[in-house]
Amino acid sequence: MTFKIWLLESCACDLLNAVQSESYSVAANIRDQISKIESESVAASVRAQAYEDAQYAFRLGQRVKHKVFEYHGVICGIDPVCCESTSWMENAKVEKLSRGPDQPFYQVLVDLSADTNLLVTYVPEENLDAVSEPERNVFYHPYISLLFYGMDAAGDFIPIKELREKYKRPRHELPNDEEDEKPGEDA
Repeated sequence: MTFKIWLLESCACDLLNAVQSESYSVAANIRDQISKIESESVAASVRAQAYEDAQYAFRLGQRVKHKVFEYHGVICGIDPVCCESTSWMENAKVEKLSRGPDQPFYQVLVDLSADTNLLVTYVPEENLDAVSEPERNVFYHPYISLLFYGMDAAGDFIPIKELREKYKRPRHELPNDEEDEKPGEDA
């Protein structure tokens, strides 16, 4: 569940409680908060549509490392631009990034074997590096088996069909290593 959905559900519960207790001024304030969150979400979606042909440095299932906080993760979602609310962007200081909010942002599953305080993060492209050498070591995260089939030969994860369809991304295939194959042998 994303933070926006959780926040909207929380506000809806608060709104219902305020109406039931006849606290109409509180209910009006909550209604205004809900409207603001929804309009910011729609605005972010419209901005994202404008970047439909965005180029991404990373792909679904790819292992990455955060440049600043150095945690390892796996890409599980991609947005062509930052799709969070204005208040989230202010708290995250997105305007101070060299490329600002108009760069791809990625949802990243964090390897819990190294850091149990983070589960999923939302990271701008400029703050990520691809893992340079194949990693076949254990990657622990409770969602990994829900979103990925397993690992490929490079140590990256193979996204399930639903995840690829959601983000309109093709399945990444490793090129054949011709040195491993000999003529007349089955692969």
